[in-house]
Formats: sequence, C-alpha cells, structure tokens
Amino acid sequence: MTHTTLIATRESRLALWQAEHVRDLLGTRFGLNVGLLGMTTRGDQILDRSLSKVGGKGLFVKELEVALEEGRAHLAVHSLKDVPMDLPEGFVLATVLEREDPRDAFVSNRYESVDALPQGAVVGTSSLRRVVQLINMRPDLRIEPLRGNLDTRLRKLDEGGYDAIVLAAAGLKRLGLASRIRATFDTARMIPAAGQGALGIEVRTSATELRAQLAQLTHTPTWLSAHAERAVSRALGGSCSMPLAAHAVWQDGALVLDAALGHPEQTAKPLLRTRVQGTPADAAEATALGEQAAASLRFQGAAAYLDGSA
Repeated sequence: MTHTTLIATRESRLALWQAEHVRDLLGTRFGLNVGLLGMTTRGDQILDRSLSKVGGKGLFVKELEVALEEGRAHLAVHSLKDVPMDLPEGFVLATVLEREDPRDAFVSNRYESVDALPQGAVVGTSSLRRVVQLINMRPDLRIEPLRGNLDTRLRKLDEGGYDAIVLAAAGLKRLGLASRIRATFDTARMIPAAGQGALGIEVRTSATELRAQLAQLTHTPTWLSAHAERAVSRALGGSCSMPLAAHAVWQDGALVLDAALGHPEQTAKPLLRTRVQGTPADAAEATALGEQAAASLRFQGAAAYLDGSA
C-alpha cells in the first residue's frame, strides 16, 4: 500500500494554495504521494478581537502542531510570518522556501496610494506593525481593525467599510489577485514583518527522513534572511503585541537588515529604527546579525517601548 504523506493546513484559500504548492513540490522532487488535512484554527475562529489580545499569531499554528504530534499529519505549511519565534519542544522548522514579494500592498478602490488618501481616511489593518508605520507616515489617518482571511478583507473593503486596506503582496499574487494592488510600499518606508512572503515547513524533530528531504528544498538566501529577521524579534521577546518590523535583503553579497519598533499603545510615538549588515554563511551567523539589530534598538530605548513606560 502506498504511504501518503499528509500536510496539515488551514482551510483558507491562501493556506490551501500554499499547501498545494508544497504538495506539488514534494511529488515532483521526491515522488511522494501527498495529501492534505484541512483544519480550522483558533486564529481563524476568533475574528472579533485583535490577535495581540487573544494569544498572537501562534493561534494559527497550534492545532496544526497537535495534528503532527498525534500522527494525523506529517508536516505543516505556514506563512513564515505567522510562525512563533520559538517552536514547542519536539518541533522544528525544516525548511524555508524561496520568498515571494515581501512588501506590503496598498489596496483601494478609490485612491492610488497612501499619499493620495484624504485627511482622516479610514484604513483597515489589524497588524500593529502596520498601524505604527502608517501613523508615522500619515498621523491624520483613522486606522480601523480588519480581521479575516484575504477574501473576507477584500469583501469588507468592497462593501465600503474602508477607504483602503493594507495586505501582504505575496498572498494577493499567489491567489492571482495582483490586479487589486494599487501600490506597493517601498520596504524602507513600510518595513515588512519577519519572514513575510516566505513559506516555512514545520515537522516533528524525530521525522529525520522527511527533514532530510525537506532540507533539499531550502532556498538558502531566504533561509538566512529569515533567521536574521526572526532573531530580532526573538531577542526582544517578540510577540504579536510588539509592533516590530524586520526585513533583510541581499545586496552585493551582503545581507542588509532593517528593523523598526513602535510603541504598542502610544502608536504615534516615533519609530525606533536601525540598519545593520553582514555576510552570514550559516543560520548561526544570520541569527547573530539579527541580535545585533535588536541590541541597536535596545540602545535607542526599546525597553521603555516594550514595557509601555515611555
């Protein structure tokens, strides 16, 4: 009987696209017979509160990890930006695939860019990272919560609830919705989330054969960039309630890492920003680069921002 390798996945259209993409990769590269185990997570169910108030982005991951632990699935495919910085004991991030467009997208039916919005325009996002950067760009904007999967968010925009919304460009492009993007934010102006645009595959640590296969799919530049980005958040005690941005890009053989931290409550406070660069050859060196960026933010007063005292 042919063994079936099962992927645990959320059931949103984007999550299923991502899982099907990995299914096809595994079939093509290794001849595996791969199936999908669709699941609804707590993050999908709780839509009336911001993630930072109900447990963070890890709510999108926990049920999938339980399926791995119980042997109902063998791997889980995640948007890397949703994966907590520290995985539970017994789990490992086996690979990171080549990143899609990491930028944030400005989506509006009436205005061509954030600069074209009128005074007091309503912009939808539930990402604290996006909130603090938008307010630092345009203090006059009204930022309103926006939860739900990608299709739900677009529908809420189309129903007239918002003048514009901000989404990850990668998700729109993967679902063939690039035409909805009116503008993309330059990454220097709106720094993406750690891991944004990349897919990460999580397995049990004990799944040595599967881990070895998945490691062959690793896109090394993205893998090192992601380690640097995620290390910034980890070093600062990162959580969904921390308005932190971190994005690394390769330029002339060096990895250039930009990071910014806003105040979680006083969102109009100036952003703390830093840029560091290095030539990491492995994950440990990339992590050290991220820790260097975190140290720079601490030097600028990050601790006061993180405990809310500033």
